Amino acid sequence: MSPLEAQRIIESLANGIDPETGEILPTQSTFNSPQVIRALFVAVKALEIAATRAERDTSLPGNAGRSWSDEEDKELLATFDAGTPVKAIAAKHGRTQGAIAARLVRLGRIKDRAEAHAGAQPVAPGDAAR
Repeated sequence: MSPLEAQRIIESLANGIDPETGEILPTQSTFNSPQVIRALFVAVKALEIAATRAERDTSLPGNAGRSWSDEEDKELLATFDAGTPVKAIAAKHGRTQGAIAARLVRLGRIKDRAEAHAGAQPVAPGDAAR
């Protein structure tokens, strides 16, 4: 059973409806207890959050959230200094454009993340005046 199917069933029960027949549940049913109804709605919300998170995770690049190695940092700086667009760098490294911009800030090549997307010229190492 998929989480979406489970969510549909639990939501139906929380609304007092038999998920198999579509009929209204009897008044004496355990599923009509206020505490049970609240618990079912909490479960529905948790399934919604889990589904959203899973959908987001599958859409992220392969290296999203992973640590940067020294070698990857060197490669990032070299490609950025060569004028490669952030979008291309992100694709090459399997990271988001935001992650590339944040790393460039951390490594001192740009002052803020917006510069990465504006085609900023790289800061020369040790150039604090920029």
